[in-house]
Amino acid sequence: MNSKGNTIFWALIACLLWSTAYAGIKIGLQYDSPFHFAGVRFIISGLLVLPFTVKPTIYIRMIRENWSVFVWVTLLQIVINYSLFYQGLNLVPGALGAVVYGAQPLIIACVAALSGNDDKLTKKKIITIVFGISGVILVSVGRQAFKLGSDIELLGIGMILIANVATGASNVIISHKSRDINPLVLSSFSLFFGGVILYLISIPVEGVVNNSMPVQYWLTLAWLSFMAAAAFSIWYKLLQRPGVKVSELNLWKFITPVAGAIFSWMLIKDEHPEWLTFFGMIVITIALVLYYRNPKKASV
Repeated sequence: MNSKGNTIFWALIACLLWSTAYAGIKIGLQYDSPFHFAGVRFIISGLLVLPFTVKPTIYIRMIRENWSVFVWVTLLQIVINYSLFYQGLNLVPGALGAVVYGAQPLIIACVAALSGNDDKLTKKKIITIVFGISGVILVSVGRQAFKLGSDIELLGIGMILIANVATGASNVIISHKSRDINPLVLSSFSLFFGGVILYLISIPVEGVVNNSMPVQYWLTLAWLSFMAAAAFSIWYKLLQRPGVKVSELNLWKFITPVAGAIFSWMLIKDEHPEWLTFFGMIVITIALVLYYRNPKKASV
């Protein structure tokens, strides 16, 4: 497998892992509060990655020499992104939230273009993003009623959009400022300390949570923790690869709602395929295939 094919393969793996998060978070929040659940999840994720990093002395040296990168990635990617994402999803209908969050490749492409690096918004990229977002809308509308109602829902949309901007900024920093940092070190640090911050926020905001949870909760927490550890480690490594552009790599996130819908059909009793959802999947697939079919025009 060549470098391009290898990058695409691992990008698909990461996005497939992330696609399972929606169902898992929905199950977990039946028993737990948002900040506490996210905090515990990411603390475990960081600890899972830690044994696969480097020697403690090298680990500490990397943090000391690149402390600003570690701090910004932790705050942007974990604390700000997930704080706003969890709270925003609680304020909007599921389909609307999926569409707004599904626009993440567009937001990230804009952030990357404004960063001053060689990652411009080309005509081909814009067309792919437009078709990708159209597919996300079709997938979401096909699964749930799409509506925009109260001002509180507008607040939720704003939160999710800001979460997307935070993710974009974090991706740009990782791509251009962390080439000398082991991606597993960056992943373990940001996940663990981001989780600690979210957990500490949960105490005054949500109070002390009862730890007497059913088996389903603990199984879901275990999977989400492993999923975050694996997906973020893979993504950080891909962002550091020479020739990989932030905006192009994030185009693959359009498949996350597609895979999420398929997993829902398989795992959730009341979910079933709709023709509109199926058509949206075709639109997203065609957009990605057309973008990457010419290796001379795609750097990934």
